[in-house]
Amino acid sequence: MSDMQYQEFMNRISRGEKIEATDEMPDEYRKLVIKQIHMHGISEVMGAYPEKEWVPKAPNLRRKLALIAKVQDEIGHGQLLLRVAEDLARPLGKMREEMITDVFTGRVKFHNVFHMEAPTWADAGIIGFLVDGGAIITQASLLDSSYAPYARVLQRICAEESFHMQHGESIVLALAEGTEYQRGMLQDSINRWWPSMMFFFGPTEMSAAADRMMEYRIRTKTNEELRQKFINRYVPRIWALGMTVPDDKLKYDSETKLWSYTDPDWEWFGYMVKNNAGPKSQERIALRRQAHEGQAWVREAMIRAGEAVPTA
Repeated sequence: MSDMQYQEFMNRISRGEKIEATDEMPDEYRKLVIKQIHMHGISEVMGAYPEKEWVPKAPNLRRKLALIAKVQDEIGHGQLLLRVAEDLARPLGKMREEMITDVFTGRVKFHNVFHMEAPTWADAGIIGFLVDGGAIITQASLLDSSYAPYARVLQRICAEESFHMQHGESIVLALAEGTEYQRGMLQDSINRWWPSMMFFFGPTEMSAAADRMMEYRIRTKTNEELRQKFINRYVPRIWALGMTVPDDKLKYDSETKLWSYTDPDWEWFGYMVKNNAGPKSQERIALRRQAHEGQAWVREAMIRAGEAVPTA
């Protein structure tokens, strides 16, 4: 792309125009969009596993069916996103199959929260309540992404994630209105997940790649803007449940309209994500490999069946 073409591309971005897969674009833009959507798609797939563990242990049939539907949605979101990423990656010689298997070889990372343990039923609720709630905040900001196919597919994903959040909220409310044991289980889960949610949005000082995504309007909000929105929305909700937020430094400044909070352990969480070294990382990656490789014959049979259908 020439300097003149690049400047015209940036002018389109500054005017708020959307970029389609067939448009001319800088190589850097293409690679950054692929990186964003690839990680997002794999995180959706891996995000199904903490809750999948609770499907056979859900307390009743209604909860079991709701959780099964949610797990199916999350896997579907991942496939939709990887299909969008594939359109951009294909000219670079990368297909969806490879994008899926990249998680086995560590070539793509997934969100820190999906490396963590979910040892109680309360965790199944908190994942929907806090994690999906945080995801909605992030994904809603991406509805304004300059890459049009990503923004379009997010309209459906955000709508479905809102139901997932309500599903989690239903579990959380039932526990908050339950016995002392249930309330204690809920508080323990909040304590367990809160530091992960503070890391979820990324460090205050963003990476060079994240800064470039902002310049290209692939992203439209900083990490800290998203984290502040999350805290502002969820701290009052946690308090309304009669629960506490596990952060002695949490405080709202009415002048700046910002929250101060305890930083998560950036070094530990960063190492965990980079090296797949979380409490459940390797176990869930192994399950994903097993699911993908074990069902390869189904995909191959469908392809052969499609090839065998006569065309008019």
